[in-house]
This record gives sequence, C-alpha cells and structure tokens, in this order.
Amino acid sequence: MATDGKMEARALTDGERKMVEKSRAPALHGLSTAELSALVKLVRERRDRARAMAERRRREMRGKAAPRGAAPSKADEGSKLKLSVLVSALRRLTAEVERRRRTRARTELVKNARKALAMRQAAEQSTPANTRRAASGVRPKENRRAPKLIRPMERGRLRKANAVAQAKRDARS
Repeated sequence: MATDGKMEARALTDGERKMVEKSRAPALHGLSTAELSALVKLVRERRDRARAMAERRRREMRGKAAPRGAAPSKADEGSKLKLSVLVSALRRLTAEVERRRRTRARTELVKNARKALAMRQAAEQSTPANTRRAASGVRPKENRRAPKLIRPMERGRLRKANAVAQAKRDARS
C-alpha cells in the first residue's frame, strides 16, 4: 500500500522517520557497509516491535488479551501503517545489501578469472617445445608396454594344441 509522507510522519517517531529516510535512494547509496548493516539491524528490531504491538492490539480488540492501557484498543490502523512502512524500509535495505553482495561477488569472480588466465598463460610459455600439439603435427607417442616375446602365431598354435589334447583326454573318460 502506497503511503504519503504525512501519513508516515504521523505513524512513526522521529528516530524511526530518520531511519526510513536513510532507507531511500539518495541517502541509501551513500551509506558504508557497516552503517548499512547497523541500520538493517535497527529497522529489523523496530519492525519486530511494531509487529508485536499490532498483534497485541488485535488481541485486545477481540477481547483475548487484557487491555494494556486504561481501555482496550478500538482500532489498529496506526500500528498497521507503522508496520507496513517499516517492512517496506527493511525490504529496500535488504535489497541494497543483496545488490552490494552480488556486485562484490562479481568483481571477485572477475579478479579470480584474470588471475587464472595469467597463471595459465605463464604456464603455457614455460612448456617444453616437444609436447604433442595438433597445430605443429602430432608426434608419435612411445609405447610403454613391455615387448611381447612370443609371436602371435606361435601362441595360437600352442592354444590349439592344448585344446586338441584336452579333447582327447575328455574322449577317453
């Protein structure tokens, strides 16, 4: 719900009004990170207090709680207005905190990517010249297996001879 300045001034105390003004655009961007986090904490405390008061007033109006003052509350529009103004201020503040966090993360990512690129370029410059590369033609890679001492034909001949001998033994029994 959109509220004008007069309604906000009527619903908020002087300290709360100053906090809400700091949560708006020109003043918000001028705050340091420490000031912003302190302001978020204060507005959150005020919002919680306003929420508790609004809930208490609603309970008094329904007759579920004893009146805090001389008579039970008749209406709670003022406390609802105060709560909505503080909630919107807190929303603006948390959005600014998130925006600053995303900006910080983005700059950190760019810095790390540049560092990684520089490290990779330095490593590429220090590689030996005889590495296998497609651009300069692929050089043959040495075979690391132990050389086979028996010819494949001889191995096949022995295998077949063993099979024949096993078949003869099986036929006898």
